[in-house]
Amino acid sequence: MHKAIHFFALAVLFAPLTQGQSKKIEVTSRPDHPFLVDFPSGSQLSLHLRSGDFRIVGHDDNKVSVRVDAKDPEKAREVKVRFERLDNSAKLNVSGGPKNNIQITIEVPRATGLFVRMLAGQLEVTDIRGDKDVQLHAGELIVGVGDPADYSHVQASVSTGGIEAEPFGESHGGLFRSFHKEGNGKYKLQAHVGADDLTLR
Repeated sequence: MHKAIHFFALAVLFAPLTQGQSKKIEVTSRPDHPFLVDFPSGSQLSLHLRSGDFRIVGHDDNKVSVRVDAKDPEKAREVKVRFERLDNSAKLNVSGGPKNNIQITIEVPRATGLFVRMLAGQLEVTDIRGDKDVQLHAGELIVGVGDPADYSHVQASVSTGGIEAEPFGESHGGLFRSFHKEGNGKYKLQAHVGADDLTLR
């Protein structure tokens, strides 16, 4: 059962400049209704995430949802979500809340271009068909790549730690390790971890 979490969302809807309109929406989560907003498949999404344990998962709906699972629902209410839509792209910011005993799951349309920045923790990205630019300053980053033939450019690196990328036949460990691949696909993948491990699978 989902925990009762309160979220605050700011949705700025792109409109003609002559109108200059924006709309502010406040959302309160319920046990069976996490933060949820419409978001068209094939768009670009920029995510800026607090440190912690995150999963970004592709699904079939044209929506973005954020669910918080925590042992202490009172503390989990401190988690805030800010969403801003800009034409064919959007920005999602997750901040606040406890540092331990909490997992945050973000579901996005499967065909989404991702730009993700996170300070520290564990971050897993799975079942996304689109460009992926993901950076984690410290911690464990896991990216599901699907078919490696889908990519035109792959760049993976760690400042210190290890890289395991079985789909691309790469395995490296130590300081300032990296690899890049060029192909005939349509997607680009860039993944970097400052300190710890990067897995492409």
